[in-house]
Amino acid sequence: MSAQELFDDGNRLFRDDLYWAALLRYQQAGEAGMNTALLHYNTGVAHFKAGQHIRARESLEKAARAPGLAPIAHFNLGLNAYAAGDPNEALRWFRSAYDQQENAQISAMARKAILRIRKQQRSEDPVVQRVEREQKKKDAFDLDLFGRVGFGNDTNVFRSPSEPYIDFADPTLPLVTPVVQSGAFLPVDLGVKYTINSYRFEGFYGAYRMSGSYYQDKELQDANQYHHELRIGNEYYRREDNRKREVYSAFRISQHDTTYYDPDDGLPRTSGGVDIGDRMNYTRYGPDIRFRQTYNNFSLGGVAKAYLYDYERVEVVPSYDHEFFLLGIHTQYKFAPTSLLRVTLEKSSRRYSERPSFELDGSQPIGNSPLRYDYLGLSLLARQRITNNMWFGFEYEHLNREDRHVGYHDYVRDHYEMEFSWSPGARFDFEVSGYYRNYKYDNAFAFNNPALPGKILDTARADAAFSYHMTPQLSLILDARYDEFTSNDTRIQYDRMRYSLGVIWQLN
Repeated sequence: MSAQELFDDGNRLFRDDLYWAALLRYQQAGEAGMNTALLHYNTGVAHFKAGQHIRARESLEKAARAPGLAPIAHFNLGLNAYAAGDPNEALRWFRSAYDQQENAQISAMARKAILRIRKQQRSEDPVVQRVEREQKKKDAFDLDLFGRVGFGNDTNVFRSPSEPYIDFADPTLPLVTPVVQSGAFLPVDLGVKYTINSYRFEGFYGAYRMSGSYYQDKELQDANQYHHELRIGNEYYRREDNRKREVYSAFRISQHDTTYYDPDDGLPRTSGGVDIGDRMNYTRYGPDIRFRQTYNNFSLGGVAKAYLYDYERVEVVPSYDHEFFLLGIHTQYKFAPTSLLRVTLEKSSRRYSERPSFELDGSQPIGNSPLRYDYLGLSLLARQRITNNMWFGFEYEHLNREDRHVGYHDYVRDHYEMEFSWSPGARFDFEVSGYYRNYKYDNAFAFNNPALPGKILDTARADAAFSYHMTPQLSLILDARYDEFTSNDTRIQYDRMRYSLGVIWQLN
């Protein structure tokens, strides 16, 4: 048989749905000397029908080089990619088939295919799924469980300065040589939430969460810390057409345990020969209320918090006990389904009961009025979705702190933050974020020493996390965090890198 006869016989076998036999004939036609775009096209379609998507793509891409076959080849490349489980590649090929001007019928077919894929992607979007689930009749009870354990390394456990420095806060001006210590740690994060859906749109819940870091070396265990929190409250969520209302309220009780250590050597701090290593342990409790009302593309929300911090008593130094209040309001507008802008205004205050205020010379006399800081912050957040599985955001915040005594610790802080999220596949998530903060002190001195220049402080943080979802309930996560503090008060200057590999399990 000639090459043309082999090709024609392959077409006959294809019409009879005998795709593997047709592929054999097409191969024989190629071996007999045929090398046409039509042979590559028919071979690609036969591979597609036989479920061989990689080979189908290779043959169809060869056929697409011929101008006359490009529109139909691009359309079939879209069908092949979608069948192979890659809707994003399918959209790329369908758009190419839609944009061409040679074949109006192919363009119309490609448009329908694009609309079908977009509709399916919207239905599979986590946000859409969440809304649809919440519109259904709720179960009487909901139980959510969350757990994460891992193993990691910390390059600067006690946040120690990397270079020797002179301690200008000590009248003897000693030369301090910090010891930077590194070691392995276990990050732990566990949580449970139980909800009673007593009404259609409202539920009462109780939740508990424990998180902490536990270092493996005995000499590093003063860096161990853990945090417990119990929440009791209710949640209200109602959506009707293009309106949505959310209200969240809770009473929180937290306990935080850590060691008040000296960054220079990692040992618990002392005062007058008395161990004050427990000074930073505290219990916190108080209400937390949030709400948001959404109408079309516009939303308005607010938050109110009031906490009491009860620190562990250490008789030789003043306690850190204080009250914390916060009121905030935010408004958000979606310019398009893929972009939004949020403006937030918050006012807060920390009012200490025992810590004396600072004088303008950096001293802290015991008889001074209790320390009080008031904060006023304005932030702008912009987010843009690039594709259905990729978005990025940028935030700027301007925060003003007022020291209510004589203004020694007044500062203005500018905060710049970036975040990026990408899900390259159904099982993978990649997230990266980072911020830079610049503090401008009007009155404070380095080391609180008036003989030194004004205090300078810049901080930066970078986070990255890569997740692999092995099952709907079980994920593997690799994450890293880098912190850097830069200041002319070299006691607080350090850099630190923490990274860990962990497993996350969740049930909801």
